[in-house]
Amino acid sequence: MLWMLCLVTLIQAAQRIYTTDNIPKVHLQDKTRYACNPDNILSPTACDSIDRMLYALEQTTGIETVVAVVGSIGQEDCFDFAHRLFNEWGVGKKKSNNGLVILLVTDQRYIQFVTGAGLEGDLPDAICKRIQIKYMIPYLKKDDWDRGMVNGVRAVCQRLDGTMEAEEEDEEDDVLAALLVFAGIFGIVIVVFLWSIYNSTKCPQCGKHKLQRSSSRLLYCRGGVKKEEVIYTCLHCGHIVKRHQSSYDDNYRGGRGGGPIIFGGSGGRFGGGGFSGGSFGGGFSAGGGAGSRF
Repeated sequence: MLWMLCLVTLIQAAQRIYTTDNIPKVHLQDKTRYACNPDNILSPTACDSIDRMLYALEQTTGIETVVAVVGSIGQEDCFDFAHRLFNEWGVGKKKSNNGLVILLVTDQRYIQFVTGAGLEGDLPDAICKRIQIKYMIPYLKKDDWDRGMVNGVRAVCQRLDGTMEAEEEDEEDDVLAALLVFAGIFGIVIVVFLWSIYNSTKCPQCGKHKLQRSSSRLLYCRGGVKKEEVIYTCLHCGHIVKRHQSSYDDNYRGGRGGGPIIFGGSGGRFGGGGFSGGSFGGGFSAGGGAGSRF
């Protein structure tokens, strides 16, 4: 039992923990390579396939991409790691910020996309999430790293080069379904609202919808909220109904600040800029993308 514990400890110690400083900068060494695979988690065939697809994508669209597949980044958050990798390497063109980082960390069982500001229109967060769920996670769950990553990169390329026609149709179907759901909810709210108004005019004495507001009495007004006793009289039988109702006092001015509330900081962006001699264009991340645990 002791020797097994020692073996596990040695294996864990031997597993390298990567940082944005020590992860290999393969694309900066060879502009035709986009897959950073220092632990050989992906096969050479899978890396070659990813490199070919992303090279073709950059040639046709100008989009710069990094795919990093590592065993461990320690206790580091995957989004923070991918975000810093993006900015430190300056992925994407400086003016268009059209970069993309795809990070897979196997010990955390997490896949993370980070996009540049100029790519968020073509690859919004919802689409990043959909690609992960539909094309990657079913294979990553089975530790089929090759198929999960190759399928995901292929889906990204098809999305960005405009060849994903079936996906566009799926999006239209999703939008239509969302609109139908919204219309249904809105219709229910309207029906409930009209029904409550209809019932509020019903006299409990004679059952006729002849109740009409005749007078009211203020009970109290605190903190801009006033409560009234409202008198309703049935026009059919003369029955009187008293109801308590709360409403906002339009004349209330207390307790409000003198100016608008501003959320957030100065609105600054993270700086980019690739390494000297590198082939990345100096883009920066705007925080877009999506992550999924599997």
